[in-house]
Amino acid sequence: MIGFPLGATTTLAELASDPHPRLARLRAHEPVSWLPELNGWLVTRRDLALDVMRDAETFTVDDPRFSTAQVVGPSMLSLDGDEHARHREPFTAPFRPREVRDGFAEFIEQETDRLVTALEPAGAAELRCGFAGPLAVAVVTEALGLVGAGTDTVLSWYDAIVRTVSDITAGRTAGPAGPEAYAELGTAVETTVAGKGTTSLLASAADRLALPEVTSNAAVLMFGGIETTEAMITNALLHLLRHPDQLALVQGDFALLDGAIEESLRLEPGAAVVDRYATRDITLGPASIHKGDLVTVSLTGANRDPAVFPDPDRFDVRRANARLQLAFAHGPHYCLAAHLARLEARVALRHLLDRLPALRLDPDHPTTPYGLVFRKPPTLHVLWGRPPAR
Repeated sequence: MIGFPLGATTTLAELASDPHPRLARLRAHEPVSWLPELNGWLVTRRDLALDVMRDAETFTVDDPRFSTAQVVGPSMLSLDGDEHARHREPFTAPFRPREVRDGFAEFIEQETDRLVTALEPAGAAELRCGFAGPLAVAVVTEALGLVGAGTDTVLSWYDAIVRTVSDITAGRTAGPAGPEAYAELGTAVETTVAGKGTTSLLASAADRLALPEVTSNAAVLMFGGIETTEAMITNALLHLLRHPDQLALVQGDFALLDGAIEESLRLEPGAAVVDRYATRDITLGPASIHKGDLVTVSLTGANRDPAVFPDPDRFDVRRANARLQLAFAHGPHYCLAAHLARLEARVALRHLLDRLPALRLDPDHPTTPYGLVFRKPPTLHVLWGRPPAR
C-alpha cells in the first residue's frame, strides 16, 4: 500500500517488545495504517477503534481466517449477528454484576486466601505462574463446573489449545495436542450436561445450544478466563510495584484499588489487539479499506489516545476517566466475563497488598510486559518482609 510509510517500517517484533512509542507515532500520523508484516490494517486511534468494534456488519469476526475457530469451531467469539447472539445469550446471566458477586465472591476469597497463605512464609515468589495463573484457572474451573475435571486438567487443555491457535496464527503446522485436548473437553462437557440434577452453566446452556456448540463456547470461556485474567492481575501488580507513590496511595485507601486496576487495564490491556475482517469496501479515517481486508484494532494504542486520556503514558490511580479504557473490547463482542475478571483482580490485589508486607519487585529478576496479541510479563518475581539493611 502506498502512503503509509510508518506502517511500512513497523515490525511485529517491535509491537511485541516495546509497542508504545511506535503506536503513538502511528496514532498521530497514520491512525489507520497498512502494515505489510501484518498483511492488514492497524487502527490505533480510539474513536476509529470504536467505529470498527461497534459495526459488526462491516467489520466481522466471521471469517475462515479466524484462527481460534479453526481449532474449536464456531462460537460466540467467531460469529456475528443473530448467530452470535444465539451462542452468547445462554451464558450472559451468570456473568452479570450481582450474579458474579453472589456466585463467585466467596470462592474467589477462599482460593485467594489459600494461595497467599501458601506463599506467606517464603518471603519471595514468582507471582504470575505461582499466583495469578492458578487463581484464574481455579475460577474458570469453578465457573464451568465440569464433572471430573480439576484445575490441572483444565490447565492442560487450555495450554494445548492455546499452543495450537498460536501455531495456526503464526502459519506453523499444528500438532495433535490441541485437537486431542479439545476432544477431551468435549467428552467432559457431554458428561456434565448428562448429569442428573446438575445446575451447571454448561447444562443450562445445553437447553438452547447443541453439545458441540456448548463445547466450543466452553473453550472460549476457558481461554478468555485464564489468559486475560492472569495478565490483568499480573500487569496491575507490576504497575503498582513500579510506581511506589501510586502504591502508597492505594495502601492508604483501598477504595483506590478499582482505579488502579482500570488504569492498569488502560496502560497495558492483557489482550492487545482484536481482529476483524471487512465485509465491504469502506473508508476509515485516512484509509480506503477493501472487502476482505484484515482490520486489526490496537486496544493498546486506543487506550493511550491523548485526545481522551491526558498525559496518556502516566500511571495515575486517580485518573477520573480510566473506565473509558477498551481492554474488554466494545460493541457486541464486549468481554462477557469482565465483571468476574474485575472481581478476581480486586480480591487478588487486596490480599497480596494487605498480607505481604513491604511487597516489592525483586531487583535480580527485572521484567516487562511482552507479547503481540496477549501482553503480560513472562515472570513477576517479588520479595516481601523486612528489606536487608544497607
